[in-house]
Amino acid sequence: MPDDNSQQLISGGHLVAKALKAEGVEVVYTLCGGHIIDIYDGCVDEGIEVVDVRHEQVAAHAADGYARITGKPGCAVVTAGPGTTDAVTGVANAFRAESPMLLIGGQGAHTQHKMGSLQDLPHVDMMTPITKFAATVPDTARAADMVSMAFRECYHGAPGPSFLEIPRDVLDAKVPVEKARVPKAGHYRASTRSAGDPEAVEKLADLLVHAEKPAILLGSQVWTTRGTDSAVELVRTLNMPAYMNGAGRGTLPPGDPNHFQLSRRYAFSNADVIVIVGTPFDFRMGYGKRLSPDATVVQIDLDYRTVGKNRDIDLGIVGDAGLILKSVAEAVSGRLNGGAVRRKAWLEELRAAEQTALDKRLPQLRSDASPIHPYRLVSEINDFLTEDSIYIGDGGDIVTFSGQVVQPKSPGHWMDPGPLGTLGVGVPFVLAAKQARPDKEVVALFGDGAFSLTGWDFETLVRYNLPFVGIVGNNSSMNQIRYGQAQKYGLERERVGNTLGDVHYDKFAQMLGGYGEEVRDPADIGPALRRARESGLPSLINVWVDPDAYAPGTMNQTMYK
Repeated sequence: MPDDNSQQLISGGHLVAKALKAEGVEVVYTLCGGHIIDIYDGCVDEGIEVVDVRHEQVAAHAADGYARITGKPGCAVVTAGPGTTDAVTGVANAFRAESPMLLIGGQGAHTQHKMGSLQDLPHVDMMTPITKFAATVPDTARAADMVSMAFRECYHGAPGPSFLEIPRDVLDAKVPVEKARVPKAGHYRASTRSAGDPEAVEKLADLLVHAEKPAILLGSQVWTTRGTDSAVELVRTLNMPAYMNGAGRGTLPPGDPNHFQLSRRYAFSNADVIVIVGTPFDFRMGYGKRLSPDATVVQIDLDYRTVGKNRDIDLGIVGDAGLILKSVAEAVSGRLNGGAVRRKAWLEELRAAEQTALDKRLPQLRSDASPIHPYRLVSEINDFLTEDSIYIGDGGDIVTFSGQVVQPKSPGHWMDPGPLGTLGVGVPFVLAAKQARPDKEVVALFGDGAFSLTGWDFETLVRYNLPFVGIVGNNSSMNQIRYGQAQKYGLERERVGNTLGDVHYDKFAQMLGGYGEEVRDPADIGPALRRARESGLPSLINVWVDPDAYAPGTMNQTMYK
């Protein structure tokens, strides 16, 4: 018999890498630390790219962004203690945004448990409330098995993040290959796609066939489930108005006869049937209070806990948005009895409301004022986007402006933090989007406060040669908070804790090896954006915007109501 010395041995880090490979992970985002380097060694052997950033929050946000763009789970690897705590914000953002990712954190050796080892903290206790699964890998032979377990939990109900900590002695130790469970790709988790209750689907089809004034909101889960085609088919079959939010933006292109944006409140106040797809009744929806009390309300969601939360509904369906919408489209086919034509007047009524809202805003969209009005800036950005432009918004007031004006032209081409409202996602989302889709142009709008949080990783974009067009709407303020302070405490106290320096972000970009340009005249915005595109470099166009212009959402303080 062969002795132990002749057995093939494998380390914990190499087992982790094999499990990542089985899940289809192509890149891990990381900031190095002694606790985790054996994972790097395994990734090199498995052909997984190791991308090193300057802050662990960036690594976690990038893993989140990678999942959104690709539909595959993202992965970030960070060291113990402050490495893991630095990543908490990125994990929390993914949790609220329903983004599947795995964070792997280091930990001191089991042999030093409770002895005060370097960077020892109770990571699992901290991560449990903001993940779908959090655990310690107890044994080297279990390393790959528990990685696959963590990925499995990412897809239970609505997607979300998982966390694993791996003690250093567990990660570095070697075990015989035959003692380790290494799950085979495609064989360790089931499909979680559910087409919903057939009776409920039939009931929804009947409601929509007989609706006089239906409206549908297509939320982030339409993109998460890659249900774009099914959503479009249903909307067109029924000839109903579609509103989009979050990652659902771009499901229908701008100019499509069923694409509506500015008349949502009017529609939800006057519709007789409202279908909410993949969006919770949270602050963005006024906790459901903005829907007509007389409307029949239907909610479709991946998570049963979301359906009917904060507001009563008439029908709830739990399952995959794409499959459910496809089933409803099939159920209504051939039963319309002229209903699609009958809704023409309803669409014309909404289009008139859209035009009224646009006409009211048009002077600001075309304003030649200096400092530049934010509406003019976001209008220029909207005109600049192509069908291949992925748009990323990272900021408070300036991004609130953009949410009313910027319209992505294709599905999956809009990225924002999601309901946690995390500032600082912009640079890491650019990193992930450009790596995952190098064929796409990436355009990112930052508030100056938001860019400051993770802006040093602009250097990472330069280092990895990832060109993008970046715009900083610079008003030297945290303006969304400043407005609230001014209203609550008066103008004499509006500047407490919210005023920033007049930073020349264009020079910052140049210093780090990118393209930078300053804009003070609105006529120069378009040419500057085009020069940034043509530079082939990571870029920042520093646009000085009017600090005394506030978005309507900011003035209504809707995020706090």
